[in-house]
Amino acid sequence: TTRPKAATVGVGRQVILRPAIQKRYVELDDPSLSDQRTDLERLRDAVDDLELTVEPRVLATVGRTLRSSDWKVTAVVVDDALVGVEPGDTTGTAYAIAVDLGTTTVVATLMDVKTGTPAAVRSMLNKQQPFGADVISRISATMLDPEGLPRLQELAQQTISELIAEVCDEAGVERTSVYEVAIAGNATMIQLLLGIDPEPLGVAPFILASRSYPGLMAADIGLDVHPFARVVVLPALGAYVGGDIIAGALASGMDRDKRLRLFIDVGTNCEIVLGDSTRLLSTAAPAGPAFEGASIRCGMRAADDAIEVVKLSPDGVALQVIGDVEPVGLCGSGLVDAVAELVAVGLLDSSGRLLTAEGARAVIPGLADRLVELDGGERVFVLHWSGEVGDVEHAIYLSQRDVRELQFAKAAIATGWNLLLTEYGASVADVQQVLLAGSFGSYLSAANAVRIGLVPKVPVVRIVSAGNVAGEGAKMALLSIREREGARRLLDEVRYVELSDRPD
Repeated sequence: TTRPKAATVGVGRQVILRPAIQKRYVELDDPSLSDQRTDLERLRDAVDDLELTVEPRVLATVGRTLRSSDWKVTAVVVDDALVGVEPGDTTGTAYAIAVDLGTTTVVATLMDVKTGTPAAVRSMLNKQQPFGADVISRISATMLDPEGLPRLQELAQQTISELIAEVCDEAGVERTSVYEVAIAGNATMIQLLLGIDPEPLGVAPFILASRSYPGLMAADIGLDVHPFARVVVLPALGAYVGGDIIAGALASGMDRDKRLRLFIDVGTNCEIVLGDSTRLLSTAAPAGPAFEGASIRCGMRAADDAIEVVKLSPDGVALQVIGDVEPVGLCGSGLVDAVAELVAVGLLDSSGRLLTAEGARAVIPGLADRLVELDGGERVFVLHWSGEVGDVEHAIYLSQRDVRELQFAKAAIATGWNLLLTEYGASVADVQQVLLAGSFGSYLSAANAVRIGLVPKVPVVRIVSAGNVAGEGAKMALLSIREREGARRLLDEVRYVELSDRPD
């Protein structure tokens, strides 16, 4: 016997490789008048440790391949389903694709399931973006236009298909060598991808079409991989705690850790999980699009030209810009930094109000000239003079309204984890680790998140950037049938706490 191979996935998780994809090279006896077993019987006899099932459309391809290959073939099996027969020995080649289907960004990772390593990773903006920045906007689009649902389904499929083409081309892998696709996404994104009316998700009492979607084939949802490849959709807890959070909880090992941990996926719809190996609670907090740069006067998504880090001192402002170029806007992490820094230097009071220029001169005179008013009287703090100093119209600034937008977003998230702590019967002092998930969480300053109350006031060393754990959970589902079953078990282990009907 050999020791099982393992891969490191998620937040340092070791996963024993037990993929659903199996390949068996077999050399079959030629049929004869004295051996008239069927083609399928010969295959089943050769791999008698598996209970092979096969669909007629797969079986239709088997006979010709067997005969053209002199009966020396590789059987491709996913779970117990025969998905193909390939000429010769192709056992060294087996791929799958993990997809994080986000409202804003979609990420695809091509996985070599033989080794457990990624072969290529690509991302792009979700092509549904013109229909709105958040799930409610996209649900509304399907309600207002009869063609909205098929159009949004088509755009989701196009996004994933383009990413599949990119990762396969980058790695030099034939798309027909991809036998499984795992997709983690929020409930709205999944139902739109599958062409299921999302309207019940957007109105009380917020009902899912289904928690899980077994038996899907890639071709049925327009994905160009192996013709009979299977699709694994990570199950959802509720309308606003979807498969992306199940994937994140799986990758973070929330159900296996004895420590009380708080998992926060910061985004437009912020999903939160609190618990340990004995009990898990989850909820969703509608934070809005501020963290994506939307609704912020000079806001933009985290791309080249965006201010991502802000530091204030008595002498001035220091900025870090993505791409190290002249900035054109402020992304979510820069927004949090700017507000936290203004609080730290005393230019923003505890209620979120910016000081006047006169008040600023008494507190920190070196920054007072950056506190100005727009024509409507709204107070702003200038982060960068793009044109002449004093030309506010062409400057990048943080406005009083922007501060309020961040306060609304922060308040939603803080309410979510506070109520989960109440339900759990724990206090902030009991939280031993905070995991910040998602692309935004990866770049968020832990100290500034604590300073503005976005996360509990715990020592900064206890706050960990978990990265894209939704995508990591999708990888785990591809690499291990045991982990895939663990995702299903989480449906029974996690209790969803609905916030909408709570008077507190």
